[in-house]
Amino acid sequence: MRRIHIKDVLCTLLMLGLLCLMLYAHQGFTSTWDTWQIEQGCTSSRALLGPPPESHVTKQVPSTPPDKTKCLPHQSHSKSQTYPKSKLQSKSKPQAKNKSKSKKDEGTKAVPVLPTQPPFDFEGYLRDKDNRDFILLMDQLGKCSGEPYMLIAIKSVVADFERRQVVRRTWGREGVLQDGQTVKTVFLLGVPRNKTALPFWDRLLAYESHTFGDILLWDFDDTFFNLTLKETHFLQWVNDSCSNVQFIFKGDADVYVNIENILEMVKGQKPDKDLFVGDIIHHARPIRRRSSKYFVPKFVYGQTMYPSYAGGGGFVMSGHTARRLSEACQQVELFPIDDVFLGMCLQRIGVKPSHHEGFRTFGIVRPSAAPHLQVFDPCFYRELMVVHSLTVPQIWLMWNLLHDPQLSCHSNPTPTLWPFKWRGKVLGTTGQKDSETTVEQDYDVKAFVKH
Repeated sequence: MRRIHIKDVLCTLLMLGLLCLMLYAHQGFTSTWDTWQIEQGCTSSRALLGPPPESHVTKQVPSTPPDKTKCLPHQSHSKSQTYPKSKLQSKSKPQAKNKSKSKKDEGTKAVPVLPTQPPFDFEGYLRDKDNRDFILLMDQLGKCSGEPYMLIAIKSVVADFERRQVVRRTWGREGVLQDGQTVKTVFLLGVPRNKTALPFWDRLLAYESHTFGDILLWDFDDTFFNLTLKETHFLQWVNDSCSNVQFIFKGDADVYVNIENILEMVKGQKPDKDLFVGDIIHHARPIRRRSSKYFVPKFVYGQTMYPSYAGGGGFVMSGHTARRLSEACQQVELFPIDDVFLGMCLQRIGVKPSHHEGFRTFGIVRPSAAPHLQVFDPCFYRELMVVHSLTVPQIWLMWNLLHDPQLSCHSNPTPTLWPFKWRGKVLGTTGQKDSETTVEQDYDVKAFVKH
């Protein structure tokens, strides 16, 4: 037998001990490394990738400990590091919260929730309805010197300077007609309710009035239900300062008006006789739905039908009718919807308004037989009086298109000359209509379409 030396045994035991020590050290190092990865893995990996963009950086509250669950995928490297299922589920909620935060930081803005507007105080309106006389803060003395043929009166608000400006430079410009008759323009305004949103509004409006000489400003809040006050005060101003005007066009600032067609329509009419023409609405019922802009409760108007009235986009009346309406409106109780209120005043003086198809206060809509028809076409607008709901660029563009000497439509290949010829008839008259006017009959004027 071979003799076993003590040295060999000691060396073997020493080697085994070193091996066990290395295995033990390796196991402890792996566990420590995994734990450190869980705690610092995200930070170290982000450091290697570089700093995040500023839009992605979120401020951390110093007192809040770092969320270790952000790097839970790194647990797959260590089988010994496990968490209870309930703990993982509870930690997943803040992770979803952080995701939503990062989306907001990336520029995805949440839709702001606008404050609910309080319902209109109709009872207060009835209590204060007898307060109908307000001071005229800005007047235009001499506006109606001589005998103006046509006065253009436009409802506006202080903030809508660009709308007033495009009206001044297009269809609402003042001037002298070819036959020597004059056209004058005024804008009807009240005091803005939110004055803090319009700093120096009074100075700016005073400068605008001094520059253009066409601002009429009264000392009442310029709100939707105060448009009736704007109606009564304008009629009173006509009666006091412009009683010699022959005809009046009154409308909104967001309409396109073929003023040449209106001048052609009133030609031959007598200014000392009653005349009221527009888009007349018959048999309209009060709206009892509270969510509607035109909601009127029964204790304000108990009848089931409104009198016939003109759509507020625009209408034409004689100076004689305007003076009569001024007196009648002082006798009729104020009503919060100005169009209907004017219909009540017409009813009181016994004037039946005339409907004209050229007044499109509900806009132009495509006929059902031609859904691809381009309605924003000067050949359509050329034959109309008023088209409602146009933007400032659209008004400017249509004015220039209609006054282009190269304009040619299929029914009239020659360039259109000023003033325009109105070929339609007032409703109720007879006469042959061309194909273009026949197409327009298919329009549903009750529909409201934005261009």
